[in-house]
Formats: sequence, C-alpha cells, structure tokens
Amino acid sequence: MTSTPHYRELRAELESLTTEAFRPELAEIDRLPTLEIARLMNAEDTTVPAAVAERLPQIAAAIDAVARRMARGGRLLYAGAGTAGRLGVLDASECPPTFNTEPSRVVGLIAGGPGAMVTSVEGAEDSKELAVEALDAVGLTPDDTVVGISASGRTPYAVGAVEHARRLGALTIGLACNADSALAAAAEHGIEVVVGPELITGSTRLKAGTAQKLVLNMISTITMVRLGKTYGNLMVDVRASNDKLRARSRRIVALATGAPDEEIEAALTATGGEVKNAILTLLADVDGPAAARLLEQSGGHLRAALEEAGG
Repeated sequence: MTSTPHYRELRAELESLTTEAFRPELAEIDRLPTLEIARLMNAEDTTVPAAVAERLPQIAAAIDAVARRMARGGRLLYAGAGTAGRLGVLDASECPPTFNTEPSRVVGLIAGGPGAMVTSVEGAEDSKELAVEALDAVGLTPDDTVVGISASGRTPYAVGAVEHARRLGALTIGLACNADSALAAAAEHGIEVVVGPELITGSTRLKAGTAQKLVLNMISTITMVRLGKTYGNLMVDVRASNDKLRARSRRIVALATGAPDEEIEAALTATGGEVKNAILTLLADVDGPAAARLLEQSGGHLRAALEEAGG
C-alpha cells in the first residue's frame, strides 16, 4: 500500500525527532546476552538525571507558579496520551495517599479516557478536540494548572490541552523530550528534557518516560512542600489508611517531637489521628482544638503554626 501524503509528512516529522532517531550501532542488540543488554539499558538510564538537571531552573519556575495557583484553590491537571498520559495519571493518583490531598486537586487526563490506561484507544492522541472536551468536563478555571506531557512534544492531545487552557487563562506547562517542540512553545512554561535516542527505536517509554516521571515527581512533590504538606523532610500530611501508614504516622510524630510512645498515642487520639495536628499539640503544648485552629490560620503550614503558637 502506498503511503498517503499525510503519513509521508508525519513519517518525515518523526524522523526529525531526537527521541525517534535510529541507532545503527544497536541494530543487533537482540543477539547480545541478556546481561549485556541490561548493562546497555542501565547505562542509558544513568544519562537521564543529567538531562533533567539541565532544566532545573525552568522546572523550579514552573513549580513556584503551580504552588501559587494551588494556594488559592486551583488544581493541578496533567494531560497526555499513551505512556505520557499514564505517567500523569500515576502521579495524580499518588497525591491523595501521600499528601492527604482531595482526589480532585491533582487529576490525570489521558487521551481516550480511563480505558486507555490499559488499552490503546485508536486515534485519541491525534485529537485536540478530545483534550478540549476533557478540560471542559472538569470545569477548568484560571486558577488551575494544565501540564501537557508528550515525549515527542507534538502530540495533538497534549498540545490541544495546553492551547485551550491558555486561552482560558489557566497556567500552562509543556513537558517534552525534544528541543523546539510545539508543546513547549504553546505553554507559558516550556520544559524540554532532551534525553537523546532510545535504546529501542520507537519506545519512548524508556529514557523519555523516565525523564517525564522524574519531572512529574518534582512538580507534585515540591508543590506539596510549598503548600505545607511537609515539616522539614517529614511527610506530615500522611493519611493513615492502613497498618503500615499508621505505623509510619507514629514514627513521623516521634521524629518531629522526640516524644515517648504514650504521649504520641495520646496526641494522635486527641487529634483524630492527624499527624500534623498531633505534632503541634506536642511541640506547642496546646490541645487538639487549638492545634486545628492554629493550622487553619496558617493555611496548613505546621512551621508557621508553631511560630504563631510561640513553639
């Protein structure tokens, strides 16, 4: 079958992308011993943190902007297709159990809907219109942030999400793994982590996926730090929903306060199991209601609440 002009144009576009480049020196990788392939893959992976490091100023600027929006009630929305979309959904899904956020505060949108997490949805990533529909369905506001994610930086779904969000006045971030991408150009904050050609040509879930995961980790984690979800490097907004997390809660209170076990148990009981509140009762010598009031006045920032209490 002869290629149509559209597919010839798209093929030429893909061939120009660093992430899609073919590496002749690896053309017989399937003949190598498994250990040697593993060594090659591991060596490739070690280059990713350095590529991320080159973009830290852009990442930090984007995070500060996200934190400002979220502090006034905005949401963090990820939008992508395929692997990029799944990584966004993964990062969003980890925020409620990790930082005790409401599930609606950090949301992952994937081209083709939830079913695309496990099954490819034909044509979904090629539609800017589907991205617009998805953002309209969640009621996008100017206080929200939309992070478009695409290894190539050209995926219509991700680009369309960012373009629509920017038209509506939302903060926009474009995360790509190629230079001079349409996605970064469309966003207020463009982050292009160039990881180079993949070990397996056409599989951008490898280095590109690792780079995207690292950046998304930074965006969500550091934003939560800025929102007061940690005290120092302690995860004080942990939601104790199982035995492991209940044990972790007690360890975090112990690390923050140095209090004996019986005092920790009493503090957690007095605050309904809220780690942040329990720490405040112990360090500031206040009761549960006073701790809740101080934290509300400080916008949930434990360190500020301690300063207000004179702790």
